[in-house]
Amino acid sequence: MEFLANLWANNRPVFMLIAIAVVVIPFLVYYVIDALKNHPKGLIPAAIANMGERFGYYIMNAVLLLFLASKFGISDDAAGWIYSIFYFSIYVLSLPGGIIADKLQNYKGTIIAGLVVMAMGYAALSVPVFGGRSGNLPSWTLVFTCAALLFIAIGNGLFKGNLQAIVGQLYDNFETEAAKKGPEALAKAKSRRDSGFQIFYVFINIGGVIAPFVAPILRSAYLKLSNFIYNADLPRLCHQFLKGNASETDLANLQTLANEATIGDAPVADLATFSTQYLEVFNTGVHYSFVASVVAMLISLFVFVAVKNRLPNPVKKVKEVVVDAKEKFADAKEIRQRMYALYAVLGVAVFFWFSFHQNGQSLSVFARDFVNTNAIPPEIWQCINPFFVIVLTPIIMLIFSLFVKAGKNVSTPKKIAVGMLITALAYVFLMGISVINNFPSGEEFKGLTDAVKQAMKVGPWVLIVTYFFLTVAELFISPLGLSFVSKIAPQHLQGICQGLWLTATAIGNLFIALGVTMLNSFPDQWMCWAVFAAFCLASMGVMFGMLRWLERVTK
Repeated sequence: MEFLANLWANNRPVFMLIAIAVVVIPFLVYYVIDALKNHPKGLIPAAIANMGERFGYYIMNAVLLLFLASKFGISDDAAGWIYSIFYFSIYVLSLPGGIIADKLQNYKGTIIAGLVVMAMGYAALSVPVFGGRSGNLPSWTLVFTCAALLFIAIGNGLFKGNLQAIVGQLYDNFETEAAKKGPEALAKAKSRRDSGFQIFYVFINIGGVIAPFVAPILRSAYLKLSNFIYNADLPRLCHQFLKGNASETDLANLQTLANEATIGDAPVADLATFSTQYLEVFNTGVHYSFVASVVAMLISLFVFVAVKNRLPNPVKKVKEVVVDAKEKFADAKEIRQRMYALYAVLGVAVFFWFSFHQNGQSLSVFARDFVNTNAIPPEIWQCINPFFVIVLTPIIMLIFSLFVKAGKNVSTPKKIAVGMLITALAYVFLMGISVINNFPSGEEFKGLTDAVKQAMKVGPWVLIVTYFFLTVAELFISPLGLSFVSKIAPQHLQGICQGLWLTATAIGNLFIALGVTMLNSFPDQWMCWAVFAAFCLASMGVMFGMLRWLERVTK
């Protein structure tokens, strides 16, 4: 029993990953069978190609903010803004990526170019560049890292929206074929689009379940090779010591944690040497994890090239002779109405992504500082969201299908409005946790002694409940938003409209660093979560106010 206890204690992330895989595999079998029976034949190949790219991306995304702070010694706020600008770039560059593909009418070539450029960015990010003492890195090392992130963002812009446009075209073709069989077959085919995008979205999240484990496991393994043990608080303390900014409390905490993080009985005598070595080993392990991202990009590239001839290109604009001027006016009016409806939903989506993408921002910092994550590193807890996506998607699909069978089909705009309400509930829950535990600001918390901080921390169940609410909201908004765009976009603007959806995501992402700023600076932590709850409730109200108009335009 003692052997098993030690095995569990030393390999918790590995066993957690195995347990998740055991639960997830039956769901994946269900999705594949459903997709093969009821959806276009190209859905699974497109989803697999996207899954590889997302796996590589989420390896980096899970650790990015904490990695920037741990390597360069910058504040959470500064790392958060770099993360936000990067996240903004990833999504906003999907708009020019869509324009390029629409202009060239070469969606597949644009997607391939995107995968190659992303692989180059991850390859650069995997190089453990230090160039000096880890406590005082030359500025060019941060510039080098940001340049690698820019390559990833450019490649993602060429890839992401255009693959989604191809999936939308799969369903356009699917519905066209069904229309030949009669109105009943067409109605049935149209009802499959939302669930098809949900299945596509599930495959995105398969990579998201596994990816958060990669960097922490490799980092911990590399630390052990150098006789160190992982500790989330040490990088900040090491940087403060090397820069001469450590308070007496920080010095005491550093000495305690350094002794605990060094394998062996002898206490650490030279904190300067320890800090330099620990930072370099800690961050080198993360660098090496990005090699897995490069491999994932190459696998995704291979899969897409292998199946691209079985995937459609979104149709070109067909020029027709318009005999009746009234008909021409009516067509132009319909397109304008469709675009106005799209812009309205995009405005709501901005606030959803601003709130939801706190998983890599304030929620990561919250997990690191306010949650007891000694057994499982804070980055790994991000796997809860994609795990819930995979497990909860069939339940959500079943609920929607029951409404359809009962003749009470819930429109996509209404689902999005309900999703905003559920997002608000996640932050109302965090408000309650913060009030009950009397959590101070993040900056005030960091100044407390290690013993006081440990006593204040909550259990990981808080993260599980929060991500449950956020995931249910995501399933009401994100895949259905993609489906909404594919329904409402004019045929010749599919790539651009998918790019607009991602641009709305980008705008929301540009401001996500405010979450870290609020968490660290507001006098009471509950105020931070109240801001997100208020934005979500206001967006829900706006969406319900536009509901009838949106439902009429999207019929």
